[in-house]
Amino acid sequence: MILKAELHCHVEGAAAPELVIQQARKYGKDPSPFIRDGSFVWHDFTSFLAAYNFSADLFRTEEDYVLLAEHYLTSLARDGAIYSEVFTSPDHAIRAGLSPKAYTDALGEGMVRAKAKTGIEGRMIVTGVRHVGVEAIEKAARFAAKCNHPLVTGFGVAGDERMGDFEDYVRAFEIAREAGLGITIHAGELMGWESVQAALDHIRPSRIGHGVRAIENPDLVRRIADEGVVLECCPGSNIALKVFDSFAEHPFPALKAADCKVTLNSDDPPYFWTSLKREYDIAAEHFGMNEKALTAVTRTAIEAAFVDKKTKATLIARLDKAGAR
Repeated sequence: MILKAELHCHVEGAAAPELVIQQARKYGKDPSPFIRDGSFVWHDFTSFLAAYNFSADLFRTEEDYVLLAEHYLTSLARDGAIYSEVFTSPDHAIRAGLSPKAYTDALGEGMVRAKAKTGIEGRMIVTGVRHVGVEAIEKAARFAAKCNHPLVTGFGVAGDERMGDFEDYVRAFEIAREAGLGITIHAGELMGWESVQAALDHIRPSRIGHGVRAIENPDLVRRIADEGVVLECCPGSNIALKVFDSFAEHPFPALKAADCKVTLNSDDPPYFWTSLKREYDIAAEHFGMNEKALTAVTRTAIEAAFVDKKTKATLIARLDKAGAR
């Protein structure tokens, strides 16, 4: 089995349908409009958000979040993952009636339990949400900077790319950077190459969530390669959301051929009928990548991980040992 690592997954969006059904029973909700035959059902971005929000609303207590993180990381480890970073949302915690600290502590406990069972390492990237507003994003950055949770190692901004301007988020990222957190930001998914360029100009991230629309500008692709910015690519998500019409048109191989650092990730896996394992399978089937090339993608992800040097060295050693076998 190829060892895998994931850098881009939204924790509320990682809840498997069977777990959501279990939570719906707990809270007396009917999941049938959103889950049929064990699969999420949606047909456009609005209905996707409706299904996402219904499911996310079923995680309300600290116990729920422990379960969510433990369930997801354990399933990843079953498929050969040795490392996982998830995006967390203080805004969602507040909507659920929890403090960001209680929410983060609960997710961290789930990660600790998954590691005890499977050996998988997990970390959290606190995210602000563009369509919630600049003030909320800065508040999330201040929380990330001061929470002192050992598994919170990064800060990012997600949400609707069509809202807000990158220069609005500079202060939030300065707060996070000053605290020593890793920096990533969503760009170049729904919006074109200009959003990737603006992210690089204003935010100076070491990683970009998605970033695939950079392919529209060859000069920008060269800049990404030259600056060593890592792209958190999510092919299955891109096809499901019709960012590209088919895997044949997906720019992952072209970005890789241009010496960009690319990784494979699942985004909101069950909503896009994918998993980290399937993303690696997609790369093998549609992008012609063999085991050696896929292992190199895992290495890129671990090298780009927001994790301490000692843990990173241990993960690389695990990867090398598996390769030697």
